[in-house]
Amino acid sequence: MARITPFRALRPYRQHAQAVAAPPYDVVNVEEARALAGDNPLSFLHVEKSELDLPESPHVEEQVIFQTAKKNLLKLRDEKILFQDPGPCFYIYSQQMGGHRQYGIVTGASVREYETGLIKKHEHTRADKELERINHVDTVNAQTGPVFITYRKSKLIDDIVAGIIRSPSEYAFVASDGVTHEAWVVSDGDTIGQLTAAFAKVQTLYIADGHHRAAAAASVARMRREKDPDPSEAKDYETFLAVLFPHDQLRIMDYNRVVKDLNGLQPRDFLTRISQDFEITEGFADRSPKRMHDFGMYLEGKWRRLTFKGELAAKDPVRSLDVSILQEYLLGPLLDIADPRTDKRIDFIGGIRGMEELERLVDSGRFTVAFSLCPTTLPELMDVANAGLVMPPKSTWFEPKLRSGLFVHLI
Repeated sequence: MARITPFRALRPYRQHAQAVAAPPYDVVNVEEARALAGDNPLSFLHVEKSELDLPESPHVEEQVIFQTAKKNLLKLRDEKILFQDPGPCFYIYSQQMGGHRQYGIVTGASVREYETGLIKKHEHTRADKELERINHVDTVNAQTGPVFITYRKSKLIDDIVAGIIRSPSEYAFVASDGVTHEAWVVSDGDTIGQLTAAFAKVQTLYIADGHHRAAAAASVARMRREKDPDPSEAKDYETFLAVLFPHDQLRIMDYNRVVKDLNGLQPRDFLTRISQDFEITEGFADRSPKRMHDFGMYLEGKWRRLTFKGELAAKDPVRSLDVSILQEYLLGPLLDIADPRTDKRIDFIGGIRGMEELERLVDSGRFTVAFSLCPTTLPELMDVANAGLVMPPKSTWFEPKLRSGLFVHLI
């Protein structure tokens, strides 16, 4: 079963929602955050990326950053930009990007179910990034960014959501990137009970994006349990902020690679070496592959299609992924990229930026070669998670991204 918990969100007054809502902290660096926040003092980047309010210095202590985030959150509340709902609620959060629309349920997900594996993950977390989120959550006393979770489609849940969205929405705005965001507040007890009961029939939840947020929430919960003279699963710290989407509504985009050099190889030798494991087709007009085990490669101003020639004998949910094939048969042995998580010679480009971005990076001379991949599928993600395995780094890119600041979970 999946246990979900309504909560009293700290959220913007309706007239401030668009100004407050901001991209998640982990898709922008500090310079980009400064540019996006600009002269907007309400941007939630002042909480999620509070470094933008501090002097540009390599010697700023992390605790100062977290204390600044806490101060900025309290300021938004004290200045009546944010308020807390008087009673526990669920929320429906809709995003529309072009012709694609998805409806998620904003809720408190169970830390205990995360710890016992009922909420499944498919990625490793990095200790430094996890620690940064732990300190942020613990200092601010809030989970400020939601974990993106999916579950197998349920007609019962779909029908409940369809009934909710027939009423007027609480928020509705178009963000600067063209994505439409809309939200509904679910405060009546009957509907809350229906959603809770419906999710009790869902066997498994899968983290799609936000593994560091979930891990940090669990770490903070353990810390607070140990200090609490009366610990209970009813405590706010035992749930974490999440948005739950049915699997058939999610959109995974390709997550592509660019590499700075050919590891000492000349292009002709590089192509010869590639041909041992891949069939090379010159003049790949599509640029982005349409079939699994096909890859696009941009080198010296030309696109080529690479088709994997090997046989994957046993059904291995990780090794059969295209990101694994590219790593195991090309990036590792030919370009000497043993660990793409740490190697500075490789970078990862979300498919939302298009094939033109791959061409631009190579043509600029900053990178030598680019590879385009088919998107990982939701069934592949679920297979890996169900097997208790993890995907290679940078396997999935979900669009549209959840905005931060619309719902905050105080702990």
